[in-house]
This record gives sequence, structure tokens and C-alpha cells, in this order.
Amino acid sequence: MDAQSAGQAARTLDLIHGMSYFAPEANEALVVAGLHPGRMCYFAARSAAMGAVTGAVVAATFYNFNPQLVAKYIPAAWSLASPVQIVAARYRGVDAALRRLLGRDLLDSADLVEASELAATAARAIPAADGRPLYAAHAETSWPTAPHLVLWHALTLLREYRGDGHVAALQTAGLSGVEALVSHTATGAGFQEEFARTRRGWSEEQWAHARDRLSTRGLLAGSGELTAAGLALRERVEAVTDELSFAPWAALGADGAARLLEVGTAIRARIVAEGTFPADMFGPGVRV
Repeated sequence: MDAQSAGQAARTLDLIHGMSYFAPEANEALVVAGLHPGRMCYFAARSAAMGAVTGAVVAATFYNFNPQLVAKYIPAAWSLASPVQIVAARYRGVDAALRRLLGRDLLDSADLVEASELAATAARAIPAADGRPLYAAHAETSWPTAPHLVLWHALTLLREYRGDGHVAALQTAGLSGVEALVSHTATGAGFQEEFARTRRGWSEEQWAHARDRLSTRGLLAGSGELTAAGLALRERVEAVTDELSFAPWAALGADGAARLLEVGTAIRARIVAEGTFPADMFGPGVRV
């Protein structure tokens, strides 16, 4: 498996991690822990592994969220529940959500155990945390024991490791957080534009200014589509991200990586089939 194939595998399996932001059980567990329902749960759950950091730190590491949106919830969340309590609640919510979504047959299957072992092998092969702040924080979280939670935890580590590398690639390309989001939605291979703009907290004016800056650079056409230069830049960003995230996949070997993708795709399909994700979430280039 080469870096590009590994990157595609990572993107395919990311929804197994991503269900934790949409499954009601995950939100409910965080609310029971003391958080306000909704956006606070997302920001606190994903950042709690870093400790009681400021909103500026969360915005910097998450990268493409409006810092003003983050500031509405962080650090206020830490006054309602401690980061330790939030991390524990997150795993309780993920546990409950996966038990419902996967069903007894898949939870008890040899395939799930195999997928968890393969994902754990890859995650444990991540070479270092240098320059990977979100990964480093989540890597300090204790490993669970139940196979479905081992799978989710391992994919979370791989996801945050890849995400930190993606931020480095975006910065190398000279794309700010909102510019990265605008250019990504323009590919059709990510979020729908309206979903991305509102979910990430950007106003129509801020979004338009980002489009203007990309147009000035020759990356975006007047119609909102990427130019040839814009497409080339996005391809370079993805290629650099794939290279920076390849090491753990290489540790699996071609057969192991292919098997994880095969079994993981079936698990992902079960989660998607349960209607976990909003219908208006993805662009036309994303297959769910």
C-alpha cells in the first residue's frame, strides 16, 4: 500500500470515528456529565484530552473553526465538567452509540475483533508525536479493552495524527483555516458549502472574503469553482498529508491494511445505514 492508497483508506474509515459527533448517545453522555447540549459537547469532547486549554488553543489545533465560535464554549465547558470527566463521558457515549449502531451480531463478530487488532497495530506504530498536538493529547488517554472501543480509539489516534499533519500541509500551502474550508468544499469531495460554513461558524461575509482572497491568488474562479491552479494546490495538500500520515499504515503491510479497509468498510456501512449522518452533510464527490 502506498501513501495515496493509505490516505484513501483513512478517509473511508474516518466515519467510524466521526459518528461520535452525531450519535445522540455521545451527546447525551456529555450532557449528563454537565455540559450544555449541542456545540459545547463537540468542542469539549474533542479537546478535553489536552486539558483545560483556552479557546484560542482549541481554535488553533482544530484550525478551520471560527475562533469566535469556539470562544462561546471554551473555556466555559471546563467550569461545568473537568476534562477528565469529559473524556470519560465521551467513551461512555461512544460505547453506547456503537452498541446500538453495530448490533449484537457485529459486536460479537471475529471481524470486529480483527479490525480492532489491526487498527491498534497501526496506531501503536505511530512513530512520534513531534508537531502533532492533538494526537499527542489523545495518545495519553488509556486504551480501552472492549474491541469496539479499541477500534474507535485506534482510529481516533490515526485520525488526529493525520489531522495534525494536514494542518501542516495547509500552512505550507498558505491556506488559512477558512480558506482551507472554502477550497475544500469547492472540490466537491468534502462537506457541502452551507453545512461547512455554518457548522464551522463563519458568516456569509467572512466566507465571501475568503473566496475573494483565493480568487486573487488565482485559485478560485468567479463561479466558485477551483481553477487548475486551485485543483493542483489541493492535490498537493492531500499528497503531503498522505505522506505525513503513511508510517502507521506502512507498519500494517499491504495485506493488513487491505484487510482493515475491507472489514472497516463493512462496519462503516452499518453505521451509515443507521442514518447517523445528516443528509446535507457531504458534497457530490463523497460516497457514503
